[in-house]
Amino acid sequence: MSDVASLIPSAKIQGRIIGALLRREILTRYGRHNIGFMWLFVEPMMFTSGVLILWASLGLHKVRLPMVAFALSGYGTVLLWRNTINRCGDALEPNRALLHHRNVRVIDLFAARVVLEIAGASMSLFILEAALTATGLVTAPDDVFKMIIAWVLLAWFAADMALIIGSISTLSESAERVWHVLSYLFLPLSGAFFMVGWLPKYAQSLVLWIPTVSCTELLREGLFGVGVIAHYRIGYLLVVNTALMLPGLLLIKYIAARVEGE
Repeated sequence: MSDVASLIPSAKIQGRIIGALLRREILTRYGRHNIGFMWLFVEPMMFTSGVLILWASLGLHKVRLPMVAFALSGYGTVLLWRNTINRCGDALEPNRALLHHRNVRVIDLFAARVVLEIAGASMSLFILEAALTATGLVTAPDDVFKMIIAWVLLAWFAADMALIIGSISTLSESAERVWHVLSYLFLPLSGAFFMVGWLPKYAQSLVLWIPTVSCTELLREGLFGVGVIAHYRIGYLLVVNTALMLPGLLLIKYIAARVEGE
């Protein structure tokens, strides 16, 4: 019981530290001018809205699904995992001086970036979904609970990958450049632009090994309901997300030991 009791004050301290790092990150990145921190979710909203307008004007979407809702769900998931992972590539170096404070740890720097990007992508999707539903451009989600579960699982995967890619990028500058190339190659396979049911049978089993595909399928099932036949593997997602946490945390621990030894 004493160990548990001692963890509570420590958790509160770390919570305040991450909160302070979040505020600092927002001010550093967006400043106090114009709309300030609102760029956190306005920027991804503008990007997603631009894609929606482009798809609508060119008539690129030919399947029997609401084009706006389909594009919104796809690009929303892409912004979540890409932004979360990409922003952690330089989480340490710009904030290295903060580690001189006794209670600030390397993991806090990464956690602040992860929380910030997940919050921005989440607010962007929520606001766009609410606005488009209010205007009648999209129908109300069929099952919000499924959408939340899918979003949480995808955010968990993105956080794990952010720790791994961010840590490796800290150890090697070339790793971040390699990841940017790989992320573009991964984009068409992520599930944002297709439903698994549209693919040939042999391809369906293959793409379900990609964690983001199951997340996107579950999100769209919650969005469209019986309008789609979704394919996903929740058990596999839980195993992958849990397994990816270990190397991410071990890499952070290794980097922290190196920084403290300098």
